[in-house]
Amino acid sequence: MPFRKNTPKPVQTPVKKPETEEGDEDESKKSSKGAPELLRGFRDIMPEEQGRWNFVRDAMRSLAESYTFDRIDLPILERSDLFLRTLGKGTDVVEKEMYVFTDPSNRSVALRPEATASAARAYIEHGMIERPQPVKLWYEGPMFRHDRPQAGRFRQFYQVGFEVFGSSEPIIDAQLILIGKKIFETLGLDVSVQINSIGTPECRQAYLAELVSYFRQFRSRLPEDDKRRLQKNPLRLLDSKEPETIELLKDAPQILDWLDEKSKEHFMKVLEFLDEVEMPYVLNSHLVRGLDYYTHTVFEFTLADDEGEKAQNALGGGGRYDGLVELIGGRPTPACGFALGIDRIVRALSDKNIDPPQYKKAHVFFAQLGDAARRVGLKLFEEFRKSGIIVSEAVGKNALKAQLEVANKLGVQFTLILGQKEVLDGTIIIRDMESGAQETIDVKKIVSVVERKLQKDPGVKTEGYSPVADS
Repeated sequence: MPFRKNTPKPVQTPVKKPETEEGDEDESKKSSKGAPELLRGFRDIMPEEQGRWNFVRDAMRSLAESYTFDRIDLPILERSDLFLRTLGKGTDVVEKEMYVFTDPSNRSVALRPEATASAARAYIEHGMIERPQPVKLWYEGPMFRHDRPQAGRFRQFYQVGFEVFGSSEPIIDAQLILIGKKIFETLGLDVSVQINSIGTPECRQAYLAELVSYFRQFRSRLPEDDKRRLQKNPLRLLDSKEPETIELLKDAPQILDWLDEKSKEHFMKVLEFLDEVEMPYVLNSHLVRGLDYYTHTVFEFTLADDEGEKAQNALGGGGRYDGLVELIGGRPTPACGFALGIDRIVRALSDKNIDPPQYKKAHVFFAQLGDAARRVGLKLFEEFRKSGIIVSEAVGKNALKAQLEVANKLGVQFTLILGQKEVLDGTIIIRDMESGAQETIDVKKIVSVVERKLQKDPGVKTEGYSPVADS
């Protein structure tokens, strides 16, 4: 009789459950009556907000393609140990913010808190080291952290990331910084580039010993969170938002003084490349990144005219992570990258009243009366679409008056009216909404007639009317 061996279950590294904060309600205790509500820290992105979101996504995609980055779509759910091994056990992300749970297969999994580790995992798993190096990837999508909800921060937030694997050259660092700056220029946002070097893990150990020694003498003055950082992750003290710690940092040892020669040489070359392209930057000796895998160059993009807290000021950042691929089981592979917070960028655009339309404005409205007109209209819609003319409609309304009211609200230039009589005659009425003048046109010629009328109006052409061939 066959038997099954007792296979020991893999030991899972314990992960603290996210702390319940004031305002977080136990969903199981909520009444099942009434309309469902959003979870705390989540939100819907409504149609009227999509103009800015599309504007940001389109700009990032365009820049990624122009710099020959290949798109990669990464899973939202990963094994939790991927992030435990890469982000650092003493980081806030791992200790308090990750969404971790056991799936039906008894595996510990996590909603991704960031995507660089996932990109490195994909690089290894798909044998990308055999491709011509460097491998340049970009991605866009939601991330999840059980962070304290506040202005501009959500528990489901969106990032775009650019990652380069397979090159240790300083020019890669500089080009990534340049790409990030170009994205913001395209969006009309003025950002400052903050830059620093945190060297290699080896030279950082000597610096951390000096930093801990300095802060220990002031331990009683540190806030509780920073006391914990002093014990578990002292480098994060440089990034503290607490006023008491910021004051102490003025006399703290600086990491740049502890870099080895190789790290200094790498950092100087990065700065030289930025100088070559006349890229302004700010040397910030207190700049670190919140995750353990970073080495050498680190940088952030901050709103240049924002005097708010640094946590709200930063729109994105990144740096070099030469040991990450090897850390999760791959061959030693240098790498560098950055990510931008789309939520914060959209908010910055809103603050500056930059509000692109959700979609191209329709200049033509189609009013249809009766089922016969709708059948003809369905075919006409396709003909207009193939000609690149955007046509709006309100097929849920039957009365002509109600449809014309919608046309007026939309501010269209022309309304096409198709009723039972026009269907029988093979004609259609075109109405100028500004003058009220109407004329009857052969329905077979209506697309070309509208196209000529729109092209005669320079205002229409500058607002994005561009006939395209149907693909």
